[in-house]
Amino acid sequence: MDATGDVTFSNKVGSSNASPRSNLFNTPQTRMQTRIVYGSLVGLTVLVLALVIALAVVASKKSTGREPSAAAGSDAWNGVWDLPEVDCSYAKDKLERAKCVLDSYPLIDGHNDLSAKYRIYSNTSVYNVSLTSDLRTIWNMSHTDIPRLRAGKLGGQFWACFVPCGSQYKDAVRLSLEQLDIIEKFVRRNPETFTWVTTSQGIIDAFKAGRVASLVGLEGGHSIDSSLGTLRMFYNLGVRYMTITHSCNTPWADNWKMDNESTYNETVDGPKLGGLTEFGEKVILEMNRLGMLIDLSHVANATMEDALRVSKAPVIFSHSSAFSVCNHFRNVQDSVLHLLKENGGVVMVNFYDKYVTCPPMRTSASKLKHVADHIDYIKNLIGVDYVGIGADYDGVPSLPEGLEDVSTYPALFAELVARRWSDLDLQKLAGRNLIRVFRKAEKVRDEMSYMPPFEDMLSEDENSHNKPCRTDLSIWGM
Repeated sequence: MDATGDVTFSNKVGSSNASPRSNLFNTPQTRMQTRIVYGSLVGLTVLVLALVIALAVVASKKSTGREPSAAAGSDAWNGVWDLPEVDCSYAKDKLERAKCVLDSYPLIDGHNDLSAKYRIYSNTSVYNVSLTSDLRTIWNMSHTDIPRLRAGKLGGQFWACFVPCGSQYKDAVRLSLEQLDIIEKFVRRNPETFTWVTTSQGIIDAFKAGRVASLVGLEGGHSIDSSLGTLRMFYNLGVRYMTITHSCNTPWADNWKMDNESTYNETVDGPKLGGLTEFGEKVILEMNRLGMLIDLSHVANATMEDALRVSKAPVIFSHSSAFSVCNHFRNVQDSVLHLLKENGGVVMVNFYDKYVTCPPMRTSASKLKHVADHIDYIKNLIGVDYVGIGADYDGVPSLPEGLEDVSTYPALFAELVARRWSDLDLQKLAGRNLIRVFRKAEKVRDEMSYMPPFEDMLSEDENSHNKPCRTDLSIWGM
């Protein structure tokens, strides 16, 4: 042993010196005990590391809002939500619980016609009418303004870009662009309230920032004038869903009036096409390729079935209710609801009283509880993962008692709390379901990104019933 207590060895036989402590480790019993101690330490270390990793995984799932089990239809993105589940059990009453849920996840309404009000009452001028005012004192009828939006806890809105069917074959495209301009103007004018959004992630980001995510839905295929090029340009301008028809046929799709044999008039309503034509199917596929949501409100039952057969992505009904509760042909029949479940889409329930209560099924005045009946019916028939909200505010003349304007959403959710809806199910109704559908449509878009655009064109004979309003393409030397 040297001065420091280290062991010193010499190459000379018999001259090796060692610390007396080295003898402690020379017996077989001691060496075995040492191995046991070291092995135990290694095993304990591995166990601690495994526990740390497991806790990290659990914490990650909670922070990303992963559900304990993936919701139906959410397998495409493994059930991962951008915002967590919420526990509102502390709430003192039903309304407080409803507001707690709406504070936790964006309430996304599928359809609001505010831009039409600017057309009707202010000649498209946005800067002469402030949305921060109570518009009930300015316009003859108003369901929407910023103070009432905030009271209603709205988190996202698809603003309808609508022009009348009478503009078809005439100036529908120009008028639609003007309506889109109105929407963009009132969104840009109120940046403290609205954020222009074109993606599913944008909805979540806007909600986290305390803004109302503002998206655009083109209400009626007549707005593209049977042009896939026009469809693509509307997508590039921010449109994220298109309603395949309004209450009129396009040259390639039947609308809901075709289903009502008691009122159908071929002279007025046009000939029946039997759903989607071959060109109509190309419209559906091009919307899939773009990532634009397919909206089947307003279309005929046959058109619904054709679109659900052709579409590679989930579809939406932006503002429709349940036919079995109110047998208006604007509503969705059970057979289609079952197809919708297979597709993974969502029905966003309409508040228009004529679609909520229908004689002879019900003759009493529409009330908030009757809208809840539609929501419950869809939930019970096909599941809570396929229902949402599409009120149609500022697009209808009358509404149920208790749902008079955009401030009343919490009251509807409070009614569902009274019907024992869970907090998670209320989140799904509010926006989780729509976000899932939107993300799946974006995923399908990405999967189809290798494909070139569909460039099919209808002949003018197929496309127009009003020749004087069409340009003779021979002037280009074609």
